[in-house]
Amino acid sequence: MKTLGEWFALYAESHQNKTNQKIHFICVPAIYFSLVGLFMSISPQLISNFTKFSNPFIENWASPPLILVLLFYLRLSFSTFVRMLTFSILCLIGNYFLSTIFSLFYSSLIIFVLAWIGQFYGHKIEGKRPSFLNDLQFLLIGPAWVFEKLAKKQ
Repeated sequence: MKTLGEWFALYAESHQNKTNQKIHFICVPAIYFSLVGLFMSISPQLISNFTKFSNPFIENWASPPLILVLLFYLRLSFSTFVRMLTFSILCLIGNYFLSTIFSLFYSSLIIFVLAWIGQFYGHKIEGKRPSFLNDLQFLLIGPAWVFEKLAKKQ
């Protein structure tokens, strides 16, 4: 298994251009947020048949995949896990409130598509293929890399 530093070094190879990095700082969290929203838009009735909870932050289809993703981050680094846990909780809260204003499914789908268009545009500027085309695990490394870079700027 690669270390977090090894993952970041490999990811950074195709993210050298400053414009591409700025695009990633916006689009990667937006994709993560929209995926949480897409999972949350699946009918909670399907989960409520199996649980005794009545909490929209627990009783939704985003929580099980988030737990698996967070375990991946925990294996790599505790500080990365904490950052991603914090962002995941913010995504759950943000999507909950988004669902009270708009259709969560359609809002999330629009954010998802626009963010991916931005990502591919950034890689066109970069002149390199997205890392995840070589290894799908880079889809999980991207958000951690963004928050690591942002944390170092502080």
